[in-house]
Amino acid sequence: MKNIAVYAGTFDPFTDGHVDLVERAAHLFDHVIVAIAASPQKNPLFSLEERVSLGREILQPYSNVEILGFDCLLLDFAKEHQANVILRGLRTVTDFDYEFQLASMNRFLNPKIQSIFLMPAEKYMYISASLVREIASLGGDVTGFVPPPVAAALKKKFG
Repeated sequence: MKNIAVYAGTFDPFTDGHVDLVERAAHLFDHVIVAIAASPQKNPLFSLEERVSLGREILQPYSNVEILGFDCLLLDFAKEHQANVILRGLRTVTDFDYEFQLASMNRFLNPKIQSIFLMPAEKYMYISASLVREIASLGGDVTGFVPPPVAAALKKKFG
């Protein structure tokens, strides 16, 4: 049986922490699907198409990683793609509380799909997409937090 992991999120925008988790996952699983949620209720800065495009550009070095957008229940998406793992990143204790709730709900809804948590490297623990957006919106330098294509896209968005 192939181990197929779905790493889902809004990725608005991709950060170096996200890339770090994808790299770790690419070594652990046969196939990794980076599932980018449409998340219109979050009012994302980048459209779904822009986020998928950036993801494909940034993650193209990983041959076993696929980037797809989705707008359905994550478990339905995972089942459709024969995934047996939901991969989530943990940075803080606050993340754990939320992710624990989500994993428990997902296990209730589909006990065949396991939730697995990875922590980014310590140098990425403090990076969040919302902080990156805020810094960029105020004209700050985000090059230390995001891949170059994302830094360029943020600069273009905010002028």
